[in-house]
Amino acid sequence: MQKPSLCIVTPALADANNGNWQTAQRWARLLSGHYRVSLARQWPDAQVPDADLLLALHARRSAPSVAAWAGTGRPLVVVLTGTDLYRDIAHDASAQRSLALAHRLVVLQEQGPLALPPALRAKCRVVFQSSPSRQTLPKTTAHLRAVMVGHLRDEKWPQTLFEAARLLRADEGIRIDHIGHALDPSLGEAARQTARDCPHYRWFGGLPHAATRQRIQRAHVLVHTSRMEGGAHVIMEAVRCGTPVLASHIPGNVGMLGAGYGGYFPPGDAHALAALLRQCRTGLAAPAGRLAALQAQCEARAPLFDPRAEQAALLAVLAELLP
Repeated sequence: MQKPSLCIVTPALADANNGNWQTAQRWARLLSGHYRVSLARQWPDAQVPDADLLLALHARRSAPSVAAWAGTGRPLVVVLTGTDLYRDIAHDASAQRSLALAHRLVVLQEQGPLALPPALRAKCRVVFQSSPSRQTLPKTTAHLRAVMVGHLRDEKWPQTLFEAARLLRADEGIRIDHIGHALDPSLGEAARQTARDCPHYRWFGGLPHAATRQRIQRAHVLVHTSRMEGGAHVIMEAVRCGTPVLASHIPGNVGMLGAGYGGYFPPGDAHALAALLRQCRTGLAAPAGRLAALQAQCEARAPLFDPRAEQAALLAVLAELLP
């Protein structure tokens, strides 16, 4: 019997190399044993065959595809990003229409359903993203190595990291690596100025995924300063390679790391971030210090981000629509 066909619509394809593309590519791979999967920037697409089911990433940016597909009457899944959940669905009519048309809604962390109108939560499912488990690479004991990964744009709030770097003295034994393209040129200039003023801060711009992953594996902590997230891929990658996270206390991060996690700081609070970095530096070699405690909490969350768990959750959602 021929496998059913699935089209994944993603506004970002390989040329974007962002979280949406990483998600779409991984889902295509995880589902390929059960569905004939095609990827498209929009639907309909003359280069993409028709499908039995559409899975659209992004309620607002994929809204034209969602509306066009809805006319077919066939099953429709809409995956909600951070900007969908925490900005667009409150006021954007096209995003709201996507929510109404979808047969199932998918969010990428456990706080996501709470951002939806109560009437829509019954058709919402949580699918945690995943990454293979990777070994922790050797970490220096001479200083604390922190890394932040994310393209420089307002939603990621890199200004918090810039300010924290300025609050730390160069002789405190804390080194900060920052990876990501400057999508906002003014933030790129701010990163360059921070690097000129703070010898313990380095901005690398964009790096290949493999090189970025190795820096995460060698870091003592990943810093994540976002003001808005749907479920950051980089947090899951850090947890899966044994690197604990210092994250802004926003729903998208709490939904990934858990309500009781000990590595949060208030969004935009550079002083609190600097204090956490100092605590981790102090506990660098202490088996009962802050760094070790965060490591244990992340290890407890790691099974949520196993590829087998993600595949099972995806298949369960689709099986509700194509039994």
